[in-house]
Amino acid sequence: MAASAIYLVLPVAIGIVAGFFLAYQYGDDAGIDTYAPAKGKQPVEDGAPPGLFAGQHQLVQGSPMLTESLLISGGSPALGSPNAPVTMVEWGDYQCTYCHLFHKGTLNHTISKYIDAGEVRLVFKDFALNGPDSVLAAEASHCAADQSEYWAYHDALYRNWGGENTGWVTRESLGAYADTVGLDPAEFEECMDSQKYKQKVLRLYESGQEIGIDATPSFVVFGDTYAIKIRGNQPSEVFVDAIESLLQASSSGGSAAEGAGAVQSDDGA
Repeated sequence: MAASAIYLVLPVAIGIVAGFFLAYQYGDDAGIDTYAPAKGKQPVEDGAPPGLFAGQHQLVQGSPMLTESLLISGGSPALGSPNAPVTMVEWGDYQCTYCHLFHKGTLNHTISKYIDAGEVRLVFKDFALNGPDSVLAAEASHCAADQSEYWAYHDALYRNWGGENTGWVTRESLGAYADTVGLDPAEFEECMDSQKYKQKVLRLYESGQEIGIDATPSFVVFGDTYAIKIRGNQPSEVFVDAIESLLQASSSGGSAAEGAGAVQSDDGA
């Protein structure tokens, strides 16, 4: 299901209550809105819930304080250098059309260069919103992680993507993908039979909702101080701008928010 995509700059002290309010400026007639930090630090109002979305753009009442550990908790093994100055967290669904397009296009052709250069690390978090088949595929990815092949299996799922709820995700097909990445079939099937990761996948969906994730793919890209939320499979330049601004902020100790914009389009699911 399509949803409007949103690109927001969210000033954050990672691990600390935000402590900023966002000033909203109306954009042009092309459906682009710009969000920027208000001048100077301002205290969070009494009673305002802490977290990444505290202040004017807090999305969920009572959401937890969003720390780096909370952002990556329960997610995939990180792809990239553990010392990368920028972290990208993606919430995705293996049946999601726009997740598939993101991995086929922007990730493989653009973001992978930053990962290879040690500038970005990627963490994937399941947000299985397309029903039981999405949950089953996510379970399989974690079973692959037990054999240290999470990312190979993750890529195999998107490489063999067959649409949303079309029946392509089955125990048979998931076992076949396990064979293609060299997993021990007996160990993989035992893991799947036990459903050892089903509750983890369901909890990841709930925890995503708690912090305002409501579509796939959704991203939070962050450095030491600022975070940028990107909603939907935006054009690659949106991701490049976000990463470059955070890299610049990391090297200069400055703001990642300057000059960033909001893009709205129909490419989230």
